[in-house]
Amino acid sequence: MKLKGLIAATYTPFHSNGAVNLELIPAMTDHMIERGASGFYICGSTGEGESLSVDERKKVAASYFTATNQRVPTVIQVGHNSIDSARELASHAADIGADAISTLPPTYFKPPTLDLLVDYIAEVAGAAPDLPYYYYHIPRLSGVAFDTVALLKAVKDRVPSFAGIKFSDFFLAEMMACQQFDSGRYDILFGSDEMILGALATGATGAVGSCYGFAAPLWKEIITAYEARDMEQAQAWMAKAVQLVKLINSEPGPFQACVKQVIWPLLGFQTGPCRLPQPSMTASQVQQARARLEETSLAEELISGNFRLN
Repeated sequence: MKLKGLIAATYTPFHSNGAVNLELIPAMTDHMIERGASGFYICGSTGEGESLSVDERKKVAASYFTATNQRVPTVIQVGHNSIDSARELASHAADIGADAISTLPPTYFKPPTLDLLVDYIAEVAGAAPDLPYYYYHIPRLSGVAFDTVALLKAVKDRVPSFAGIKFSDFFLAEMMACQQFDSGRYDILFGSDEMILGALATGATGAVGSCYGFAAPLWKEIITAYEARDMEQAQAWMAKAVQLVKLINSEPGPFQACVKQVIWPLLGFQTGPCRLPQPSMTASQVQQARARLEETSLAEELISGNFRLN
């Protein structure tokens, strides 16, 4: 299995009382596909999967899968600190018809050796043996930082369904080594939105990101310019994407709350605040962030999907 293009890491919408808002998912799905998302990565970090109950995760996964109507491939993140819960979520993903599964590593009792991590992966992947499996490498959040090339060597003969890695790290040399491992056997998806130009230059053909649900047209401009070998244009579009990420993250930020409470409402979707322990924005912070987006013209561009270079 090889995933191409911009895979949107989906957001989980909540009602004001904190309950999951499943009713909003079909319209959000249509919006993301119409704007250029070529696949969905569901219940990952962006989707607050680790903050949802097992039952909530099943409902969110099923809602997104149904809403896609198989227009784009779906990867469901099923990792859990409880291996039984992870297996249950993997089996559910197979039952609903998902295209692939993925897991974070256990993040509380972290695997102390690579072999134990592979044991965990094999157990979870074995609950959905017919689905391709992607390992979610994000050491800055998971705290699990084994060398990914060593991981590929270790899983090669132990996890038949291992398809690749969601590489959400900044070490492009390591990502390239993974791409070249065993003559390009595995699918290495890049997962750091603000560095996609560097990833393209090292051979990435698929990326999973938080921005691709609400700003895919901007990142598609980067890809188009790069593929046309117009590096000056690609760099200009990349600089604009970095500007957007920085603004969301720090004026006033934080990123996840700003996207859910400012960006998605701009697009017509009241996705609610983040779930604890993540912070949410105050009303004045929301107003400030919206004003900054409007000052820079990014608000109008996000709404229309037509991004411009100054």
